[in-house]
Amino acid sequence: MNFISPVVAAFTTLLVGFVWYHPKVFGAVWMKETGLTQEELQKGNMLKIFGLTFIFSIFIGMIMQSLTIHQMGALGMVGGPTITSIKPSFAAFMADYGMAFRTAKHGALHGFMTGLFFAFPMIAINGLFERKSWKYIFIHAGFWTVSLMIIGAIVCAWV
Repeated sequence: MNFISPVVAAFTTLLVGFVWYHPKVFGAVWMKETGLTQEELQKGNMLKIFGLTFIFSIFIGMIMQSLTIHQMGALGMVGGPTITSIKPSFAAFMADYGMAFRTAKHGALHGFMTGLFFAFPMIAINGLFERKSWKYIFIHAGFWTVSLMIIGAIVCAWV
């Protein structure tokens, strides 16, 4: 597991969020759908909000490594990265396929699939029970899909 790439990728949610929720992009619609005003948003503890967002985004980056880097599954089959006696067949497999699908494009694909088939359904379920509009649901699902695509690209391509 690479511990640097999830930290770097964690900035994605802050940067994408800055653009995505800007009043000239989706911010005005999001505020209307949530019933929040600019004044109410400014009253929040920004250090706590942005700090926890960054920490939670590191967690997301860590799990995205498992979702995008298929070689992690191969390591799991032999007991993890700390195994002391690796059989020659595993060493040969990693020599042949150790870098297969380790591209930003592959990571972005998995990020898109994670956004569509994991984040979107969770956001939609919460939104339905909270009686939120589809605009609200699609704004958040779109944000997470774009963010997960970028996070996936970073953590998968980082070697």
